[in-house]
Amino acid sequence: MKKTYVTRMPDKVGAFLVASQIIARHGGNIVRVNYNKAVDLHTLFIEVAANDEQHNQIKAELAECGYLTDSTNESQILMIVLTLPDVSGAVLPVLEILNSHKVNISYISSQENGTGVQYFKMGLLIENTSEIRALIDEISQICEIKILDYEVTDRLLDGTVFYVTFANEMRSILNLNQKQTNKVLIYANRMMQILDEQKKSPLKTFDYIRRFASFVRERKGENFNPLVSFYTLNDKLTLFMIEPSCGSNTYVIQSDDELLFIDSGFACYRSEMVALFKELFHNYSTLKKSAFITHGDLDHVGLHSEFDAIYMSGSCYDNFALEVEGKPNFREQNPLHEPYCKLSRIISGYEPPALEKCIVVGRRTGDEVLEHIGSHFFAGKRFDFYEGKGGHVRGDTVIVCDELKIVFSGDIYVNIKGFSDDQKEFNALAPFLMTGVDSDAALAKEAREYLVKKYSDYVIYPGHGALKKF
Repeated sequence: MKKTYVTRMPDKVGAFLVASQIIARHGGNIVRVNYNKAVDLHTLFIEVAANDEQHNQIKAELAECGYLTDSTNESQILMIVLTLPDVSGAVLPVLEILNSHKVNISYISSQENGTGVQYFKMGLLIENTSEIRALIDEISQICEIKILDYEVTDRLLDGTVFYVTFANEMRSILNLNQKQTNKVLIYANRMMQILDEQKKSPLKTFDYIRRFASFVRERKGENFNPLVSFYTLNDKLTLFMIEPSCGSNTYVIQSDDELLFIDSGFACYRSEMVALFKELFHNYSTLKKSAFITHGDLDHVGLHSEFDAIYMSGSCYDNFALEVEGKPNFREQNPLHEPYCKLSRIISGYEPPALEKCIVVGRRTGDEVLEHIGSHFFAGKRFDFYEGKGGHVRGDTVIVCDELKIVFSGDIYVNIKGFSDDQKEFNALAPFLMTGVDSDAALAKEAREYLVKKYSDYVIYPGHGALKKF
């Protein structure tokens, strides 16, 4: 069993050696380690393979030597600017106040400017946040003090406080408990390590993670304002298209007494989406509801609990079965995508579907670009399922109704030019954090070009963005 230890070590020779000796002494094997002094001077991530008893012994000894601390405690970073006279000893009274409150200075900068005053910029790591008010009051009696807004990605941030700041901020944004916060910190570090090896800015990685989490959560409640449009397919069927700021499009085909959904967005918007459905569909709660799934990515499968039956490819079913067993799904088996997917689970509140609701339409066995794997009827219309080669992700499926001349492409085709401004902003995050959203870019391109050519006279309803008519 693998476990990641988030250790806080002294910046001195032999610190990692001590930790390594502890791990080796109890039979653990270090499978991943990450330390970046430019990001954080003291935080070292050590992933260890060991059994439960060995992990307990390792944890106890690392804690005993002071290497394990609560990296997500309630410490707070306070950035201040002090205006002091440019005379000898002017800063000493301030330093004495900070010392009396046991406040660490994580950053300090000042330089004479020829004006008779100096501006001291300080970053303070305050362990006891209840003392902030008293601290500010005492300093303000000595000199002018200004409190600055502070971004964790500021290059001036001293490395000794970065992970504490980031963890506390993510906990606040997402309303996380301690266990969830630790997981976010670990997955964020894995993502940073991958991107850092590709010469990407480590601090940009954390900024994008923070933006991703904030973007998703800030668009809940009254800020959930998807674009909703509808199209008459024939005298008995109407198609509703719901385009949120983030997450996949959700399509709903309404017949007299039944609803068919194609994909369903992020799980964290379930209450907002259900409220919208109740506005759109009279007696929504009593209607029969089924769903077609184009693929198993988290941003497409969040509302599975709403449906009586969910139709999908065999590969998509296998993907969900892995999740139910607590194993990495197909996307997470890609080391480049795994940290982003694990973070997305936490941010979106995703849970795998009940397998008894999942119905396999068919399985891919050949080598066609889009292989027909089966069909299902809704309101007398035949919908054909065509599975791709896994260019986007294993199990990616196109769903076609030839009689109605409509195609639901999932993410095999995404209408980037049809994005709203919000969608453009959000969809710039995942490609960076995942180093690309496709499992195999060449296969994804092949499937996309094949689809566009084959269905040039159909209406394509994409996984994201506005519908497309060629």
